[in-house]
Amino acid sequence: MIQRGMIQYTGEVLSHRKHGEEYHSLTIVAPEIAESARPGQFVNLRPPPDRYYTLRRPFSICRVNRGSGWAATVEVIFDIRGPGTAALAAMRAHDPIDIIGPVGQGFAIPKTRQTCLMVGGGVGATPLFFLGEELRAAGKRVDVLCGASRASRLVNTLELKRLGAQTEFTTDDGSVGYKGPVTDLLASMIERCGSEVIYACGPRPMLKAVTQIAVEHRVPVQVAMEEHMACGIGICMSCVAPIFNTKGTGIMLLRTCLEGPVFNGARVAWDRYGTDLDEWEAPPGN
Repeated sequence: MIQRGMIQYTGEVLSHRKHGEEYHSLTIVAPEIAESARPGQFVNLRPPPDRYYTLRRPFSICRVNRGSGWAATVEVIFDIRGPGTAALAAMRAHDPIDIIGPVGQGFAIPKTRQTCLMVGGGVGATPLFFLGEELRAAGKRVDVLCGASRASRLVNTLELKRLGAQTEFTTDDGSVGYKGPVTDLLASMIERCGSEVIYACGPRPMLKAVTQIAVEHRVPVQVAMEEHMACGIGICMSCVAPIFNTKGTGIMLLRTCLEGPVFNGARVAWDRYGTDLDEWEAPPGN
């Protein structure tokens, strides 16, 4: 099963490089995917064939380069968490790689709101680079608030400073910027920057807290959800998220891989994760 607009083919690794101490970057020649990809979408990669891997690994698209025509590329950034990501981290230039993408629903660029605040946590912040470039190209003001457990878990701080009219960093250990979570600075940054829309990427507890603050300040918030995925193309239902319907009267179990990963944060039933849903609605069209 392949979502409409999604393709599968064998791409080619253009480059592999380390990103700081803990992250790896793969730039993949994938012109069809690069051309149609939007910020917030992801790709599914199959690790090299020297070992058999049943499941692909999903990665947010960090950047695209459409200017190189037949050699247009997508970039992903990741850390090593198991044998699959270790195999991907061992890939080198010119290696073939099986790729599916672009997958899922991306961020919406506002038509009227001009001041955008991007909030990221750890490696989950990688979609913000693609998003920030698109927002700036659309003439929007972009501010950045990014946090991590320690300095080495922040992704490309120099690039985030370049993207943001104002950029703030937080770390749990105080090794860079403010000591504490991003939510400690969020309210003051909304007020200082005059933020009219918030985009957030990172772990679920952070997204929940960001959403609560955004709702309190009456600022629309879009969140890119991080969920464990098996198939990554909408078949297995392992990545469902509880989402309130538009009337707020019921909960739909939507697939993060296809109906997401980007959702309206105010419609996510954050407190219903891990609970029995006695009443739920099938999503429209199902």
